[in-house]
Amino acid sequence: MTRIVEVTELAPRDGHQSLLATRMSIDDLAPACEDLDRAGYWSVECWGGATYDACIRFLNEDPWERLRTFRKLMPNTRLQMLLRAQNLLGYRHYEDSVVDRFVEKSAENGMDVFRVFDALNDVRNLRRALSAVLRTGKHAEGTICYTTSPLHTVDKFVELAQQLRDLGCQSICIKDMAALLRPQPAFDLVKGIKRKCGEDTVVHVHVHSTTGVTMVSLMKAIEAGADIVDTAISSLSLGPGHNPTEALVEMLAGTGYATRLDSARLRKIKDHFAKVRPKYAAFESKYTGVETDIFESQIPGGMISNMESQLKQQGAADRVQEVLAEVPRVRQDAGFPPLVTPSSQIVGTQAVFNVLMGRYKVLTGEFADLMLGYYGESIAARNPEVVAAAAKHAKKEPITNRPADLLKPEWEDLRSQALALEGCNGTDEDVLTYAMFPQVAPKFFQHRAEGPKSVAQAPAAKGGGKEGAPGKATDGGGKSPVASRVTYNVKIGERTRHVTVEPA
Repeated sequence: MTRIVEVTELAPRDGHQSLLATRMSIDDLAPACEDLDRAGYWSVECWGGATYDACIRFLNEDPWERLRTFRKLMPNTRLQMLLRAQNLLGYRHYEDSVVDRFVEKSAENGMDVFRVFDALNDVRNLRRALSAVLRTGKHAEGTICYTTSPLHTVDKFVELAQQLRDLGCQSICIKDMAALLRPQPAFDLVKGIKRKCGEDTVVHVHVHSTTGVTMVSLMKAIEAGADIVDTAISSLSLGPGHNPTEALVEMLAGTGYATRLDSARLRKIKDHFAKVRPKYAAFESKYTGVETDIFESQIPGGMISNMESQLKQQGAADRVQEVLAEVPRVRQDAGFPPLVTPSSQIVGTQAVFNVLMGRYKVLTGEFADLMLGYYGESIAARNPEVVAAAAKHAKKEPITNRPADLLKPEWEDLRSQALALEGCNGTDEDVLTYAMFPQVAPKFFQHRAEGPKSVAQAPAAKGGGKEGAPGKATDGGGKSPVASRVTYNVKIGERTRHVTVEPA
């Protein structure tokens, strides 16, 4: 008897986040929605993660309008998002009433499945967001951030799964953000969860493809009883992204397992993103091949590119290997946190500081907070010498309680601050946008009426023009193209200079 394996498509969110720096506009996503909606997916991940930030920071898009658009264009499919629990979609902890409001509004605007994770796997940080999802009647998916260390064992992860199940989660996700989940641990972990939490526990497996081994890991997870797996359409897959959807379908042929996916629809989705992807070549990840070194460094591709950028700004691009070697040491000092947003950025930036300025001579405020427990509890004890340095730097003591318990009610203050901004429309959604990104939201509100601004550039025609010649960029609506570079005549005193600039 054939067992059906359900599939979540990642292209509209994690697919372009991992490969194209989250720059894909709604104009390039929308044409694929009808086929995504009718292809037979269990869900389509299309919101959350870094998309909210990218919408207002780079694309002049209202993220709430993007969600409503997806809801309208995919009426038959569960919409799924990635939510950072008490961090929501920002980079700090929010007070409980803000968490409640964000989940409520996300559900109202069309979200169905909330994949809720905490960067430290601290269940205390997950509890409020999960309970908020359950109150809306939507699907609460509790998440295990998979990583490896001397203390991260299958038994420990299974124990975490049981805690999530006890909180009422309708499914458990194994989230492997750096392609560290080898085939045998994948089998053992799924088996362990089914055995401990019950065979009826829905297990959802998310892996990246960076290390080259995780397609086999998906097969082993399926053999162990995994109910749902994540993939990305082939034209938006591999490298630091994910395994190809069509390859999964073909891999299962003749195995006793099958999906519900319509191959004809998959082909149309593939063709669409194959046409769209070249327009975002400027944002392509450099790490398009297989990187098995990640098993040692545990550094996801996006984190590597972020560190490279930091080093270049300091004129130290040649020291990237030193930083890669320093990251595991910083991670151990911090108690072996999984490297996922925001812990990956915090640990990576501190590693850069250590290489450039000496080990822990300068601490970032975020790293100090991580060491002092203000992001939550780690699986291992933190280096006491670094904790002492963090306390001195931050001028505050370590804590052991849930970080959000220290926060005062903040909704009314956030609301009054947001309403004072030019262009704020007064909705809870706008207040939440301000709460997530108070430095970026004011400019977005001010310019929102100008409409979405795509950063896509049409690739240069084959055989035409010089190598590196500028292409064309759309105006965000797919209408008349405008030059991707603009030349100004600038008069300085009596001299006139011709200045060519890239688009903002």
